[in-house]
Amino acid sequence: MAHCYWHDALAGSAAGDVVTLIGEEAHHAAVVSRMRRGERVLVSDGRGVLAEGVIERAEPRAVDVVLHRVEEVAAPRPRIGLAQALAKGDRAELAVQASTELGVDAIVPWQARRSVVQWRGERGDKALERWRRVVREAGKQAIRARLPEVAGVVDTEGLAALAGDWRLVVLDPAAPGSIADVPVDRDVLLIVGPEGGIDPAELERLDAAGAVRARMGDHVLRTSTAGLAGIAALSMRLGRW
Repeated sequence: MAHCYWHDALAGSAAGDVVTLIGEEAHHAAVVSRMRRGERVLVSDGRGVLAEGVIERAEPRAVDVVLHRVEEVAAPRPRIGLAQALAKGDRAELAVQASTELGVDAIVPWQARRSVVQWRGERGDKALERWRRVVREAGKQAIRARLPEVAGVVDTEGLAALAGDWRLVVLDPAAPGSIADVPVDRDVLLIVGPEGGIDPAELERLDAAGAVRARMGDHVLRTSTAGLAGIAALSMRLGRW
């Protein structure tokens, strides 16, 4: 399988064009992966363009790629989004990484009441940038033409406000209905709570916003795996897989 690299200015490119990887992408290709002239690579802009090409020049600061094929990948409809509650350790980041690999279309960090981790000020900015970097690296590994957008962190009120754009689906092991019964006629945002569960008052607020509660089997899943199971289930129903 060819290596995949990012280039922000692929829009409008065509076969025969030359694009130059710079910075971290060039260093990774030329130094870490030891790519050489004549090797095949894939290049994506993360916004729908995926190109295949051959390396013409490989140096630590600049790698030239001659494009042989350029494809515009349409955005999937309906979209699958993940509202992931902040969690201690690396559990939330694991969910972000794996959901990107599975094909999620949008990620919303959620500052739930029971989240031990707090994103405030400079620490919050750094944490958000970390999530976006995780998405970028996971998208490269998965060879995604489109990266999921990582929104700014929201509280429960901000999450409820998204009901106008998404069908909110709270993953709740005590819910009477199954994920298999959730309508998929519009964009779906899966909501995953923190390790301590979702606060009852938050559940009531999301219910008032029109959220649907859904369970996934008889087992209680952790915050790092619940969203992944939901994405997989919806992907099957939508014919993505």
